[in-house]
Amino acid sequence: MAIWDFVKDAGKSVFGKAEAAEPAAPKQAPAASAAKPAQDAETTRKVAALKAELKALNLDKDDVHLTLRGDTVKVESKGADRETLEKLILAVGNIEGIAKVEADLPEDGPEAGKAPVFHTVKKGETLSAIAKAYLGNANKYNAIFEANRPMLMDPDKIYPGQTLRIPQE
Repeated sequence: MAIWDFVKDAGKSVFGKAEAAEPAAPKQAPAASAAKPAQDAETTRKVAALKAELKALNLDKDDVHLTLRGDTVKVESKGADRETLEKLILAVGNIEGIAKVEADLPEDGPEAGKAPVFHTVKKGETLSAIAKAYLGNANKYNAIFEANRPMLMDPDKIYPGQTLRIPQE
């Protein structure tokens, strides 16, 4: 299983804040079994928010399974091709609060065995500059834009800390 790092404090905010204020802490620490259901409920809420984001991006297929452990998400999908799985990794990793994404890429196809090429946007960068660095031609920025649809809606709207998929053509 491969692990990809993301900028935890950058990205789209989908988790929101807790609706109700936390009750004052009791003087005696709660039993471990009482704390676990609250943690499980929070994890379930966050996984539901991740799934809702994937659905909004049209990336949530029936066989996509997400597991959240702290700030790490494990993505599993039996039917996804490599391009779709790379997009799933990016869609989940580019969410504020997520630092790592684990996934197994498909072993078949022309890209089998090759690591995907991802780029984390730095302050002041443009898709044209990224295209020139990776693809040798600034005018190929649209290839990067298309490789990152539906996460990108406008080629001029990228932000520092965002991770982009670089197509290998």
